[in-house]
Amino acid sequence: MPPVFKPIRPKKLSEEIISQIKNLISNGELKPGERIPSERELAVFLGVSRPSVREAIMVLEAMGFLESRQGGGTFVRSLTERSMADPLASMVERRDPRMLHALTEVRMGLETWSAYLAAKRAEDSEIERMRELYEVMVEQAASGGWDPEIDAQFHLTITAATHNTLQIHVLDTIQTLFQTTIMVALGEFYSKEGYIELLLNHHREILEAIAAHDPERAREKMMDHLTLVEEKLALFLQRERPDTA
Repeated sequence: MPPVFKPIRPKKLSEEIISQIKNLISNGELKPGERIPSERELAVFLGVSRPSVREAIMVLEAMGFLESRQGGGTFVRSLTERSMADPLASMVERRDPRMLHALTEVRMGLETWSAYLAAKRAEDSEIERMRELYEVMVEQAASGGWDPEIDAQFHLTITAATHNTLQIHVLDTIQTLFQTTIMVALGEFYSKEGYIELLLNHHREILEAIAAHDPERAREKMMDHLTLVEEKLALFLQRERPDTA
């Protein structure tokens, strides 16, 4: 019996657009939280009609690759399942000792590896961004400490410099949980004389190791930093919840 051939159906323009955007997301050229060009801009870039672009964006939103924000445009969603963080959020908000300790351990695993890879792969523009954030820390330190968001951005820039798509998406998914550990730890550091300078030195040493493209030193300096964070967090939790010591 002769094989049964099926007619070849030409792809719709919207399917080609979907395929191209999915590839850009999966290979890391479009990162989590990044705003994609407007419909009009995409239509010009791709040489297609706006209705084709609109249809592609609607499909990508339904598939979970993109999300629209009221008045703010369309953004790349994390490829990892965001709901994984939801059951943990309330525990973190309550500063549950076991959860905060677990998050610090996760940070030590993920971020030391991020520092290692960033030292191998960071581009000049990424290192310059780290320098800019470090300089903001230096300026704000004169007033008693820097904004936790600046600290978080410094660490996220290191992760972005790994150019490992999955690493970036995983850390993006649990970023808000990590920020709680950063806020608690910074509060502890700011209350102790001399610790702001110590923290600045840690960030500077991490930056210098990455800029020198020294992976082992970058991993070591990140581990030193997070070990100190873990120690301070443990002291805070012991004081807040002595029954858990």
